[in-house]
Amino acid sequence: MTKKHTKTVAQAATLLALLAAAGLASADPSGMRSYRALALDGAGERIAAIESVDGEAKAGPRVVVRERAGGRIATTYQSDCQGCRLDAPAWSPDGKALAVVGSDPKAGTATVYLLKDGRMSALASVKGVASTVRWSPDGRQLAFLATVGARKLTGAVEAGARQVGEIGLAQEEDEQRIAVIPAAGGEVRLVSPADTFVYEYDWTPDGRGFVVTSAKGNGDNNWWVATLGHVDAASGKLRVLAAPKMQMNMPHVSPDGRTVAFIGGLMSDFGSVGGDVYTVSIDGGQPVDVTPNYKGTFNGIAWRGKELLASVLAGSDAGVATIDPAARSARILWKGPVTASAGRDGRFAFSADGKIAASVHEDYEHAPRIVAGRLPDLAPVTRDNEGFTAQVSARSVGWTNDGYDVQGWLIGPTKIESGKKYPMIVQVHGGPAAAVTPRYVAAGDSGNPLARDLVKAGYFVFMPNPRGSYGQGSAFGSANRRDFGGGDWRDILAGVDAAIKQAPIDGERLGLMGHSYGGFMTMWGVTHSQRFKAAVAGAGIANWISYYGQNGIDQWMVPFFGATMYDDPAVYRAASPIESIKAAKTPTLIYVGERDVECPPAQSFEFWHGLKAMGTPTALVVYEDEGHALRKPEHQKDLRARELAWFAKYLR
Repeated sequence: MTKKHTKTVAQAATLLALLAAAGLASADPSGMRSYRALALDGAGERIAAIESVDGEAKAGPRVVVRERAGGRIATTYQSDCQGCRLDAPAWSPDGKALAVVGSDPKAGTATVYLLKDGRMSALASVKGVASTVRWSPDGRQLAFLATVGARKLTGAVEAGARQVGEIGLAQEEDEQRIAVIPAAGGEVRLVSPADTFVYEYDWTPDGRGFVVTSAKGNGDNNWWVATLGHVDAASGKLRVLAAPKMQMNMPHVSPDGRTVAFIGGLMSDFGSVGGDVYTVSIDGGQPVDVTPNYKGTFNGIAWRGKELLASVLAGSDAGVATIDPAARSARILWKGPVTASAGRDGRFAFSADGKIAASVHEDYEHAPRIVAGRLPDLAPVTRDNEGFTAQVSARSVGWTNDGYDVQGWLIGPTKIESGKKYPMIVQVHGGPAAAVTPRYVAAGDSGNPLARDLVKAGYFVFMPNPRGSYGQGSAFGSANRRDFGGGDWRDILAGVDAAIKQAPIDGERLGLMGHSYGGFMTMWGVTHSQRFKAAVAGAGIANWISYYGQNGIDQWMVPFFGATMYDDPAVYRAASPIESIKAAKTPTLIYVGERDVECPPAQSFEFWHGLKAMGTPTALVVYEDEGHALRKPEHQKDLRARELAWFAKYLR
């Protein structure tokens, strides 16, 4: 070893030691650090996030507070509850404390914690589930969403409660309500009506009430008919402000207390946020679109004075925009081809004056890092993951079809063998109101493992965002209404052609896969094309007619189909893959969760039965006790192995 090399190694070791001391390097260099639920204090000086390191010994979750300037870890709050989960932390108005909800699935309890001066103190607990803690404007109270006595985890993607006995009794419905406790600790007081499920809420600036999105009855099913309302903090009385025929997210009141802003549009799943920004008077009225014809999709908002700061997806780029509601205009402050994430109010967190922003950024080739700075200048705050190299090559692919601009992502090997043609897997996202954005592909078990395994096995992977997806504006996002499997499928096929032109892809060795709406599109694809030689359909929909009466969220289809199945069965039948089952020749692996509320197993059984009747190679796997999202690591690992084996059998 030369003296020069020895000196370089010593310098690197010294740098790593300094980074570790400053909280900028992982204690375990083999483990990637993740950052979740980021929050920025009002002054914009400190960043809180729920952090973990892959491969570390199992321990309770922790909240890490870092200084924005330099990224040094100031305080770590470690929970001693193994297997527990922390919800998004929230800073107090004076910036001296944090609040967070911790959930213990084994005990079936949720606890509100105060994080201050290095101590993590329990303020109150409820039997059930809870989330979304928010400080009152004066900092004297804390509110959170609580489902007391919950029969299942909140959300339609979670495993459904077992359907036995008399079904549909009102007293068995889980109702998520606003709960309030003193910031100093005390008894929990449930504020909002007992028969109403509150999806989202925010304090009014005077601290005397809340703006909410809510609906009576089953929370999984009724978000698509939720109204915008005001709940009085003293009496609990709910007053409806607006009931537009659209889905709504992130209601927030302006600092002067006069105007409510929210994100509205055609959305297929609660939590998959996208649309235009609307405002309405706190007294009620007709909402006004303050971002009309914007060529992008808003997914987060925060009032700052008379204007709004917003996170947005525009084509391949995440961005920060400022919105002038009075002028009904938006202006981009920052953008980049990354996936951005922060907290419950959007993909970026902002200081009280709106001048400083923070977010977690990643892309296919770069691992997650916290970035922050005075807009428009954002710079890395953490460098824990800088040692993780690119495992794939990635590019954004754009094309036009039927007059629409369409975008998708193509990933593949980092090194291309000269003269070789590679097979390609087309992976269709769920939703349909969603979008594929670039997530880091890691070498380990975290970080997009399916994409990693497919590329490692020698495939290109193409992930299109066809019409109905986010990122191209509200007209594009609603262009698949009453046309499932029509224009969106043509967009996908045109995207496949565009990808083949940009990379050495063998057009005779194509696979198709997807989950949820992507599972439906896979079923549709193999019944409407002979182009694909193998397919994997996860939690799909084979027959919209039977699905309407089987699933637990039938309200979601009405905005997309324009009517119930009972009123217009023809449009549902026209979009059903089972109607064209005789054309299915593609070997298709099918999987689903046993207790899937969104896309019940009966749909997968129906398609599997049809393929078997046609003599088409197929297999069906039902994962025990899983819902729409597969949560158990052993099931996720088993599924990846099956998917890889299926494609290897029919494409290699």
